[in-house]
Amino acid sequence: MKILGIESAALTASVALVTDGMLTAEYTVTDKKTHSQTLLPMLDELKRSLGLELETLDAIAISAGPGSFTGLRIGAATAKGLGLVLQKPLVAVSTLEALAYNLAGSERLLCPVMDARRSQVYNGLYRRKATEDGDFSSGGSLETVAAPRAVSAEALVEELNARGEAVIFVGDGVPVLSRLAATLTVPYSVAAPNNSRARAASVAALGEIYAAAGKTVSAEAFAPEYLRKSQAEREREEAIQYDLERELGQSVERLARIATRGRSGSGGNGGSGAPLFSGSLVFSAAFGFAKLFV
Repeated sequence: MKILGIESAALTASVALVTDGMLTAEYTVTDKKTHSQTLLPMLDELKRSLGLELETLDAIAISAGPGSFTGLRIGAATAKGLGLVLQKPLVAVSTLEALAYNLAGSERLLCPVMDARRSQVYNGLYRRKATEDGDFSSGGSLETVAAPRAVSAEALVEELNARGEAVIFVGDGVPVLSRLAATLTVPYSVAAPNNSRARAASVAALGEIYAAAGKTVSAEAFAPEYLRKSQAEREREEAIQYDLERELGQSVERLARIATRGRSGSGGNGGSGAPLFSGSLVFSAAFGFAKLFV
């Protein structure tokens, strides 16, 4: 089976080809250039170096997230475009599982971490599956201990301490955890530089396993897994919420002025200045506005 792997979920841009369980080629760059500038030239170079005919691919494995919203969308557009043109299926591979697969030979609890900003990390927990004695047909597979999630660094450290297992960290979120190293009570280590960042080789290797099991999707159906809203979406919602709350406050103020405005003139209540509405009605009206805007 011939699987093309694409990784662009974080700072690293990477493409790789796995053929029948062997890494045939990998091109990886960790730099500040945008993936829109690097992915296609890297793929073209890999194709040229191998004399690869893309029509011979069995599937395209794509790092599906979580990660950078821009990076994920560029990778998704690249994979979907190739899949549509070549009429090849896609294999969605969790970015966190692919990171953990960099360390598939370790007996420790595998803890991939990606910087999610706001003192959070994207994280999942994985463990190497035991293989049958004498089984040399596979490089190993993983079992999921904790599914991908966005979690605070403090909460992750607490969970790891509670588990009490030796752990190994991998990913660009390690610096976020490093400030909490003194609070870790379990034995821990960090992946070596050659395996510390996302790699298309791991995406392609897992993609081959998934494709063999029939776990593919059409190019049209594939969508990245963001786990949470983008910063732009959060800022837009916060701006909308601010405007709604301001409108609510202004409406309540108007109601309060109306409620305390006495009937004018000498008629009616004799100019006593008694409230036109009771306090309970003002509260009910304010609550109604709140339900509309919040």
